[in-house]
Amino acid sequence: MTKKTSNTMWGGRFAAGPDAIMEAINASIGFDQRMASQDIKGSRAHAAMLATTGIITDSDAEAIREGLLTVLSEIEGGTFQFSNALEDIHMNVESRLKEIIGEPAGRLHTGRSRNDQVATDFKLWVRDQFDAAEAGLIALIQALLGQAAAGADWVMPGFTHLQTAQPVTWGHHMMAYVEMFGRDLSRVRDARKRMNESPLGAAALAGTSFPIDRHMTAKALGFDRPSANSLDAVSDRDFALDFLNVASITAMHLSRFAEELVIWSSAQFRFVTLSDRFSTGSSIMPQKKNPDAAELIRAKVGRIYGANTGLMMVMKGLPLAYSKDMQEDKEQVFDAADSWMLAMAAMEGMVKDMTANCDSLKAAAGSGFSTATDLADWLVRVLGMPFRDAHHVTGTLVALAESKDCDLPDLTLEDMKSAHEHITTEVFDVLGVQNSVDSRMSYGGTAPAQVRIQVQRWKDILK
Repeated sequence: MTKKTSNTMWGGRFAAGPDAIMEAINASIGFDQRMASQDIKGSRAHAAMLATTGIITDSDAEAIREGLLTVLSEIEGGTFQFSNALEDIHMNVESRLKEIIGEPAGRLHTGRSRNDQVATDFKLWVRDQFDAAEAGLIALIQALLGQAAAGADWVMPGFTHLQTAQPVTWGHHMMAYVEMFGRDLSRVRDARKRMNESPLGAAALAGTSFPIDRHMTAKALGFDRPSANSLDAVSDRDFALDFLNVASITAMHLSRFAEELVIWSSAQFRFVTLSDRFSTGSSIMPQKKNPDAAELIRAKVGRIYGANTGLMMVMKGLPLAYSKDMQEDKEQVFDAADSWMLAMAAMEGMVKDMTANCDSLKAAAGSGFSTATDLADWLVRVLGMPFRDAHHVTGTLVALAESKDCDLPDLTLEDMKSAHEHITTEVFDVLGVQNSVDSRMSYGGTAPAQVRIQVQRWKDILK
């Protein structure tokens, strides 16, 4: 029987290596190799600090620096051989570094632990994803601004309960999503700022007796400051939860818009035409043009929400400081990040390429008694009626129009007077959908002039 060799990374404490099942459950290299560039970046900063503080020699630091660059080039070039036996990206990199430069590689881990190392790598990776999310949101907002500016005057129905409510403008509807994604943008920036403290140097959980300079490594890695408590530094995954929370809210907004695009592009609505680039056909029905990109965006929410809930469950019962449970943090965040970035990019593409069908929008805007509120407002404004009385009179006229199978503007003046004798021909001026939207000049209203104000405001914000 062959004697199992010990894992040299664990040291002499273990006489035998892990069996296959333990190796399989313990290894994370299959997914955490995505953090290779962040791991090497953190190690280079750590080695430079160790040399500056005199903990290791300049020659060892230079060897480590050059060796890490070689490792990085191998990984980026696809020639690096990852090993499950070495568990994770950190041990894989360190083992290869030792093969390249020999003894100096063993000095790299001075004054740190895998606990602060993985926390640092993961923070750097998440921070990069926040930066990517910021860029993606800005691009999506700019695409929406383009649609809003082009369609500031286009009239369409506004809905409540998915029933026709009041006329609005296409630009106003697009700007509603600008506001939603604008809040997401602010959440991204807030979360990135909050997470920007460096765990490096917290070591296993208690700090280190070596005279390290944590402010130096924090600055080198672009952090605002080192974390102030070593226990918290290695056990904190709030930054990952913040990431998943922001991703979840953004995904919900993306899904709401995707749902509208699915409805709007249907033959029953014909509000928009999606480009061929973001649609598919049917294997059996040649007339079909399916909004698959929008549907898949809608479905991505489940994966992102699942990741958010999953990480909450991992973290909810963990005592301080580090537990191996926390290895289960990354796959969920990686998957959610992939889904989030792809969904934003697909939505940006659809928004830039889609065409609003103005005639269909305008025809729908005038249906379903959409100017009933304008009629009630006219009764209040011109005849001085209490709004509740005006509401009742308008409801009577809506019922009359329904019985005549026509819309409010199609009623005669005599019909109008049957509900209230003081109604005049002036009332017909407010029953047109264009007049309706033009009149909504309150700040943030749907009037084209207000839409253009908000478009410019957002262009100024994004500058």
